[in-house]
Amino acid sequence: MAPFPPPLVGSSRSARRATLALCVAVLTVLASACAEPPAEPIRIRIATGSPAAVYYAFGQSLVKIINREIPGVRASVAITAASAENVALVSQGSAELGFTQADTLPNTPSGSPAVLGVARLYDDLLHLVVRDDGPIHRLSDLRDRTVSVGPTGSGTEITASRLLDVAGLTPGSVDTRRLGLDASVTALNKGEIDGFLFSGGLPVQAVAGFVRHTPARIIDLGEWTEPLRQRYSQVYVSRDIPSSVYGLAPVTTVADPNYLIVSAKLPRPLVYELTRLLMERRVELGQAHPAAGRISTQSAIATAPLPLHPGAVDYYRASKP
Repeated sequence: MAPFPPPLVGSSRSARRATLALCVAVLTVLASACAEPPAEPIRIRIATGSPAAVYYAFGQSLVKIINREIPGVRASVAITAASAENVALVSQGSAELGFTQADTLPNTPSGSPAVLGVARLYDDLLHLVVRDDGPIHRLSDLRDRTVSVGPTGSGTEITASRLLDVAGLTPGSVDTRRLGLDASVTALNKGEIDGFLFSGGLPVQAVAGFVRHTPARIIDLGEWTEPLRQRYSQVYVSRDIPSSVYGLAPVTTVADPNYLIVSAKLPRPLVYELTRLLMERRVELGQAHPAAGRISTQSAIATAPLPLHPGAVDYYRASKP
C-alpha cells in the first residue's frame, strides 16, 4: 500500500485542505482496487494419453513449465485415449493443446481448421509385442489369433487397423480387442491375448517394464511401410528399434510423426509463448521422457497437412539465426 503524503509543516489552511483531499483520493483508488475481483487465469488443458505412455509424461512436464513461466495461465493435463480423441477435444474447445499422430489428421484440411499446429515433435514407432513362447513370429501369424489394437479414439487404433488391412488380415480373420496400453500388457501377461500393438516414442515405458519381467519379442513390421504409404498416407516411414532400447533383437517398424496441436482460437501472443517454452525448455522436457528432448527447430515447422498457428509462425521466424 502506498504511504499517505506527509503533513506540510507550517502550511496554510488551503494547503492542509489539499493534503486532506489527496489522502481521500488515495483511499478511494485503493478501495476501488481492492473491490475489483482478481482476474480469472487462462486455462490451458493439454489432452495427452495413457499415464503409461509418452504423451502423458511430456504433457506433465510441459504443464509444470507453463505454470511456472507464464503469469496468469493455469495449465493441466487430461488423460485420454490419445490422438483421435485429442484432435476431437481441441476441435470442440474441450482442450486447448493436444498431442496427435500425423495419420490421425485429414490429408487435405478444408475451410478454416479449428485445430492448428504448434510443432512436429518426434516419431511414434509401432510396436507389435508378443510373448517369446507364443506362436507369433510375423504379422501374418496373427490370423485366427487375438490382438489388442489400442483403445477406441487412439492413434494406435488407426495405425493398427490400417496395418491389418494392408496385410490382408480382415476383421473376420483376427480377433481384435480395443484395450489401453496398461490393459494390453496385463492381458498379454495373463495369456488372454496373443499380442498387442502400440504406437509410441522410444522407449515406451510399459513395454520396457513388460520385457524386463517376461520373455518377449517385438515383431519386425518394416515391409509394411510402403504399402501403408501407397494406400493411406505419405507420413509413414520406416524406423529401427535397436537392441539397446529394450534389450531385444533389433527390428524395423512403421513410424508416424506426431504433433503438438492447438486451438485456432487461442491468442497469437499466447501461442508464441507456448511455442517458445516448448523449444527453449527441451532439456527439461527430455528429462521427463527422452522422446521429448528430440525436438528440433528445423523439423518442428513440418506439420503438414496441418497449418501452423500464426503465433507459432511468429516464434519460428523470430528464432531464425
